[in-house]
Amino acid sequence: MIDIRAIHQYQIEDAKQLVISVVLEIWQGEVTEADFRRFDSLSDIENVQSHYFDNGGIFLVLIDGEQVVGTGAIRRLDSEICELKRMWFLRAYRGQGLGWKMAQMLFDFARQAGYQKVRLDLANEERQLQALSFYRKLGFYSIDRYNDSLCTVFMEKIL
Repeated sequence: MIDIRAIHQYQIEDAKQLVISVVLEIWQGEVTEADFRRFDSLSDIENVQSHYFDNGGIFLVLIDGEQVVGTGAIRRLDSEICELKRMWFLRAYRGQGLGWKMAQMLFDFARQAGYQKVRLDLANEERQLQALSFYRKLGFYSIDRYNDSLCTVFMEKIL
């Protein structure tokens, strides 16, 4: 049975491994796990309680049986703006409406928390065309850089 729910402590390692495996799939041989870990420590997932839940956010996992097959999160930027983070799904779970369902759950959470806008950033437009298309269908539009990350694509959606 496939379900979307808040992450539990025992699922943190699985969530981190999922992010790593999807990143390695997207960058097919151009990025190693060691390269990725230098770029992204995944400390937000390791400290999910303080980084998300205790700070006006949420971290969801897509579960198939007991396996973590997708992730998605909302984190607070300020009292009116939140950020969509860690939307990663294994290939077999893409294109089935599950990302759309998770996004809607995250947006519902954000609205209930009082956020008016949600932002996101993508590392590479060419490598993440599927994600870019998905976010545009969700109503995101391009905006100027809003953080100092290594990302090159910045988007926003009014809730």
